[in-house]
Amino acid sequence: MITNESPEPREPASAAEGPVVRTAAGAVRGLREDGLAVFRGIPFAQPPVGAARFAAPQRPQPWDGTREAYAFGPPPPQDLGIQGRTGVLEAPEGDDWLTVNVWTPAPDPAARRPVMVWIYGGAYKLGHSGSPGYDAQHIARDGDVVVVSLNYRVGMEGFAQIEGAPANRGLLDQVAALEWVRENITAFGGDPDQVTVFGESAGAGSVASLLAMDRARGLFRRAIAQSVPGTFFSLDLAEDIGRALAAEAGLRPTAADLATTDPRRLTEAGQALGAKMPQYVDRWGRIAPTVTPFSPVVDGEVLPTTPWQALAAGSARDVDLLVGHNRDEFRLFLVMSGMYGKITEEQATGALRLFAPGGAAGDDAYRAAHPDASPSELYERVQTDWLFAIPSLRLAEAQTAGGGRAHLYELTWGAPGNGGLLGACHGLDIPLLFGTFQADLANLLWAGTGVTPEAEALSARFRAAWTSFARTGDPGWPAYDTEARTTQVLDTAPTVTAYPEETSRRLWEGYEFGPSPLLG
Repeated sequence: MITNESPEPREPASAAEGPVVRTAAGAVRGLREDGLAVFRGIPFAQPPVGAARFAAPQRPQPWDGTREAYAFGPPPPQDLGIQGRTGVLEAPEGDDWLTVNVWTPAPDPAARRPVMVWIYGGAYKLGHSGSPGYDAQHIARDGDVVVVSLNYRVGMEGFAQIEGAPANRGLLDQVAALEWVRENITAFGGDPDQVTVFGESAGAGSVASLLAMDRARGLFRRAIAQSVPGTFFSLDLAEDIGRALAAEAGLRPTAADLATTDPRRLTEAGQALGAKMPQYVDRWGRIAPTVTPFSPVVDGEVLPTTPWQALAAGSARDVDLLVGHNRDEFRLFLVMSGMYGKITEEQATGALRLFAPGGAAGDDAYRAAHPDASPSELYERVQTDWLFAIPSLRLAEAQTAGGGRAHLYELTWGAPGNGGLLGACHGLDIPLLFGTFQADLANLLWAGTGVTPEAEALSARFRAAWTSFARTGDPGWPAYDTEARTTQVLDTAPTVTAYPEETSRRLWEGYEFGPSPLLG
């Protein structure tokens, strides 16, 4: 999730008032804000332009003197045409995309506080750590933790599969940021042995990927994945999409050719292909209607296998996992596209046969399991299940199967705005976790009601659970197991129960989330 607005950077009355921390590359001066020390826009890698274009991230160049860390770094080039948003991102411009931000109660090396590293979502094609919705002050202050957020390359720069470039460059950026945390966070008051990565949507897919990556091993102790997408590309599919992306730009799918074009212009190629993707359903299958030509690629090297396969094999048995999803995930996309309540029987049938396990048999099974559901409800349910709910559930099951520990949750509390239209939709957990009720989807989530006492209380519960997990590995409810299926239901009155979406779980029983194949 991302907004089209960024806050104005605040500067101290005197430069000498800001706290100074020395990193491996040089000293940085931050700001004191409401009891926290905040540092923004610290490079964790060199700008990935020029000779470094489409390459793995490289360590930042050292600097002399003290660098002002008052403002967020510029966002990576990205597609802003998503979820009804268009226009120009109001944020700093420049090539120094790979930066981190730190919120800390005190930059005291002796403090050794737990560290939480946020990875934003955005369909792997947009996102910026400077988005107002990701202001981490409440998490850092309420939980007495150090919070780090980071930028990583998205879209063609970060995820297009092209000749002459490593796969999953956006994921490699995240690894580089975590290496920066390991090397530098002690000086900010954090404990490098108590790092938790957390992310939502594509950020949760990134967290899941990191759990499967050899290069990320040992860089974090715990992981939180909020609404894990089930979209991972096979190498053949990614290469085919890469060729189509390059063709939109009139170039060959090579790093040498694409590097001749301004990075921001390549976002236009991604937007153009995204608009055409539904035409590729016979070739790209379920991926085509998602209108994002980017996802992590199971290339066998950077990402050896899917997260579900890796976790089931024990790749992350030493990492504590907290994972879950929202009840009405796909509702957001229906509302933002103007399709909510307008789905025809033909559209519902098409979605069921494309997304449900077993094609036509899956269509029949969903209808039998939901005999009173309308076409819109069936259309929404199967896409919520395929895209977020079942992949999140399966990640918990895979972690348990591999000998690790997982805690599962479902958010069922619905936003009250617009008569409760959005329900417990995709992205609702972000303002609840961060306490940033005026950002992102505020005009929809709270319209006509404002922020209710129930929202404030649930927001506090989110932060208490997430920071408790970062500190101890225990969010406050029992770990998941495949017999009791223990799940924390987050609502006005939170309860612990068996997994609430048992109907969907049974419909998807036996289905394996493998890399999406190239069909033709």
